[in-house]
Amino acid sequence: MTIRAISSDTLLTLLEMAKSQHPLEFVALLEADNGVLSGINLLPGTRLDERSASLLTDMIPLGMSFSGSAHSHPNGVIAPSDADIGFFPRFGSCHLIIGYPYGPDDWRAFSRDGSQRNLGVI
Repeated sequence: MTIRAISSDTLLTLLEMAKSQHPLEFVALLEADNGVLSGINLLPGTRLDERSASLLTDMIPLGMSFSGSAHSHPNGVIAPSDADIGFFPRFGSCHLIIGYPYGPDDWRAFSRDGSQRNLGVI
């Protein structure tokens, strides 16, 4: 499925999640409906610190698939790290990085190879 947009409610929720976890990173897996990112999944056992967030993939229910991910960069750099580029291909095709100070323009979307991509908000 081609991801073309994110729902505005989902984006606002992700921005608030990032803000509420600051100065720690957060990470979530995203689901899409008809090409629109609209579902947020948090896994039990996720580890958060100031430089990274890691998922326990054993906690993913069998049969679930994801369209992408979202995570924060509390340092404000809205670009994928080497670790992000290694993570992206495992969980779908559209990945969001949300940077400090977590305002409405403090996010970017990336493809699984780490290149920036366009993503509409609806």
